[in-house]
Amino acid sequence: MLLSMTGYGDAHLHAEGVSVSVEIRSVNNRYFKLTVRGNELFSGLESQIESLTRKHINRGTVTVNLRVKSDATADKYRIDTDVLQSYVKQIREMSGQIGIAETPHLDSVLLLPGVVQENTDNDDEQFNAWPVIEKTLKVALEKFDAMRQHEGETTTHDLRENLGIIAKHLQEIEVQSPNVVAGYRDRMTERVNKVLEEFDVSVDPSTLLREVAIFTDRVNISEEVVRLKSHLQQFEMFLEQKESAGRKLDFLTQELFRETNTIGSKANDAEIAKGVVEMKTAIEKIREQVQNIE
Repeated sequence: MLLSMTGYGDAHLHAEGVSVSVEIRSVNNRYFKLTVRGNELFSGLESQIESLTRKHINRGTVTVNLRVKSDATADKYRIDTDVLQSYVKQIREMSGQIGIAETPHLDSVLLLPGVVQENTDNDDEQFNAWPVIEKTLKVALEKFDAMRQHEGETTTHDLRENLGIIAKHLQEIEVQSPNVVAGYRDRMTERVNKVLEEFDVSVDPSTLLREVAIFTDRVNISEEVVRLKSHLQQFEMFLEQKESAGRKLDFLTQELFRETNTIGSKANDAEIAKGVVEMKTAIEKIREQVQNIE
């Protein structure tokens, strides 16, 4: 089962006086890279978030957006009287300097920075909120996995189509390959006979056979064909595995291209060259798709 490295999942949960919102996004990367964004108050939970995320994701650049909001209660806040008195004093002094009889209103002063402070203990806040954050993250990861599985199924279908194209042209090349040697032998014989008639010379038949043998060895692609067939079988096997095998498929794709390229350079035949072009086109499509597989 293939999994796409590109995915998205989100979840929202309110429980135990805490509202949590989680968004997960990922893009391609050869390795696992996690970035957690959100309330600075909960930055100490990054290790737990990473541990849980790694259970679902092996590769990719992953961004987790975390928003946590605690329900407001009166005992969570206190008025800093020293700051409040300092503001009132400064306002009265300023009013006297500019000749305005202004009495500061309490409701206005309370809105000034530092007057009302939140009673928070970071460790306690994180500890109390983590169970809700964990539940929300798990739901988001489930949605994230579902999206990646769907994209993986689509990718698997496309990969099999391109593998079929490669197999089809490989079979045609395998059939055409013996004709390359036969055609060379016939052309060589025709040229030799023409030279014999024109210049009245003789050629040792063994010399002609040796030239044909050398050419045959040079254009022999049987080993490349066998290896290509083996790579196609392995590719299909990796598609059927329970775990996503992006790295293995990436390596096999390189091997498919290498063997196909060798066939193109060795086979001195127009029909085989056409087949090689079609195979390379399919392999390039596979290469692009494999880059997005975990």
